[in-house]
Amino acid sequence: MKKVFAGLFAVFGILFFVSFRGTEFIKGDELTPDSLRKIYSQSPDKWPAPNVDKGVNWKELGVLPPSPINLKDDSIKKIVDLGRLLFFDPRLSSSNQISCSSCHAPDLNWADGREVSIGHDHSPNKRNAISLENVWAQKKLFWDGRADSLEQQAEGPISSEIEMHQDLKQLAKKIGKIKGYKPFFSAAFGTDKISNQRILKALAIYQRTIVSRKTDFDRFLEGKKEALTDQQVLGLHLFRTKARCINCHNGPLFTDFDFHNVGLTYYGRSHEDLGLYNITKKPEDVGKFKTPGLRNVMRTAPWFHNGLFPDMEGVMNMYNVGMPVQNVKPEQVNDPLLPKNDKLLRGLKLSKAEKDAVISFLYAISTTPWKDRQPELPK
Repeated sequence: MKKVFAGLFAVFGILFFVSFRGTEFIKGDELTPDSLRKIYSQSPDKWPAPNVDKGVNWKELGVLPPSPINLKDDSIKKIVDLGRLLFFDPRLSSSNQISCSSCHAPDLNWADGREVSIGHDHSPNKRNAISLENVWAQKKLFWDGRADSLEQQAEGPISSEIEMHQDLKQLAKKIGKIKGYKPFFSAAFGTDKISNQRILKALAIYQRTIVSRKTDFDRFLEGKKEALTDQQVLGLHLFRTKARCINCHNGPLFTDFDFHNVGLTYYGRSHEDLGLYNITKKPEDVGKFKTPGLRNVMRTAPWFHNGLFPDMEGVMNMYNVGMPVQNVKPEQVNDPLLPKNDKLLRGLKLSKAEKDAVISFLYAISTTPWKDRQPELPK
């Protein structure tokens, strides 16, 4: 414990303010735990200016926003109730063994804790399962952005040969044979007609209700200034400044909703994944993947699209050196698809104590999920 505090205060001793908005501090004042806490105890519009590159469209960090779904509206709630049943029902798969919740488990913060998900006949997927928390805010779905809506997204895993392996032409007929579903479809849509469109709509609306719980960081922003430790306040400051995290992980949900190449394309190798390029066919999109939101990040390991990083210290070390750079072979010099790392990446030169502080802050934006146990399914 003494070593932790010694490192923490050593960091405070070498950090200096660079620029501020509306604070009483000026350039050159030395940071201390008390002075840093005093600044971040103000409203976010008075926080130090973040270290954001020119051209980056960023938003300040903020309190967790609510889902747009109004559960007090009885007509909406009935669709949500149906969607919840379908989400947990393995009969949406051809084997009757795999449900949406198989890869997006509520107690695992709506991910599955695996490097890559396991699907039909124990087939390994190509990518890590992204958490569904706060998915209502996403404009593009999947790591490569191939779906424009949750309705479109829901169709993908159900029909995928290596996920749920269900023939979509048979899905409505199959669910229609379950008599217990008819009252739920009637309540949700006015008639007991069962169609793929209604199934996908109910699944999508239910998923829009999946939100994170408030964290210590939210409580800190709401006025409980002791909710964060000194180390976490330092981590917050570093997250916004020297560590440069806010360039991509900004706003209340800690994501820019954009796509970036962070050097994990494995171009020309067995684990190659070209990401967004597979959808757009634009050479500049090779190796780009969606920026995940960081809420509850410390509960959703392993990380990145391929799930290759099981511990956050390893992630921080990789970012600290600027992430891997493509090794260019002679025959690849003029290759138009040769991946290029995002210009936002650069070596950070964070000390061990600084990396620990950032990780400590990531714990401050992580918490246990709401309980959502599997419902009794219709028969």
